[in-house]
Amino acid sequence: MIFSTDQLGRKLEFLKTPIKIISVVPSQTELLFDLGLDIEITGITKFCVHPKEWLKTKTIVGGTKNLNIDKIRKLNPDLILANKEENNKEDIALLENEFNVWISDIKNLDEAYQMIKDVSYLLRRTENGMNLIEQIRACFDKLNVLTKREISCAYLIWESPLMTVGADTFIDDMLKHCGFRNVFSEFKRYPEISYENIGQLKPEVILLSSEPYPYFDKKITEFETMFPLSKIFLVDGEFFSWFGSRLKNSTLYFTELREKIESAL
Repeated sequence: MIFSTDQLGRKLEFLKTPIKIISVVPSQTELLFDLGLDIEITGITKFCVHPKEWLKTKTIVGGTKNLNIDKIRKLNPDLILANKEENNKEDIALLENEFNVWISDIKNLDEAYQMIKDVSYLLRRTENGMNLIEQIRACFDKLNVLTKREISCAYLIWESPLMTVGADTFIDDMLKHCGFRNVFSEFKRYPEISYENIGQLKPEVILLSSEPYPYFDKKITEFETMFPLSKIFLVDGEFFSWFGSRLKNSTLYFTELREKIESAL
């Protein structure tokens, strides 16, 4: 018997190491690949774009917010990896009645480390998981030394309604590690804001994320017109919001982004 406690404090029991796994969280799907798993993964979502080849070789079970429950039932998984924030609560509640669903809930880097540790242990990839954690930790230790000057910023994730990130989010924690001060940190989760709110807070930079809303180059000109005192940058949302093995590459991206921003200020 194998026991595992997910990040909601729910205790799961397995008769053996799971060998039929469905991941409905893109960043955790990438983690499974980097832990050395392949044939064990039977289903993923259409947003699980890393590794790309799995979109062709694995069964697509819908999107993160609209899972195809019938497809999941046909796959009859030993384990489903889900996330409190990314997946539909009703879908997960339904699946919990039939399958072992391990739910992550990650608001900071330490909780990401814990998720990697717990998942790698459950899937008998402990050594791979611990090596990955040490690699990520070393990169972030180096990053924190390089980013001592705090830069005020607004990080936008949606266009209509206009939305940003508040405190107790993984993105906010990543911003801190990058040396940014989130001007909307007095809010929780993902508040709706106005252009007037941004103007009043006068952030040095405004970061337009590539996901979940796909901001693009044209928006830079619009924001530059509205906020002439702020520098506007498009950023890769995967590096700010993916809490799996993508973290091993995120610090290089953050370092290059900081250099680009500092040269523009």
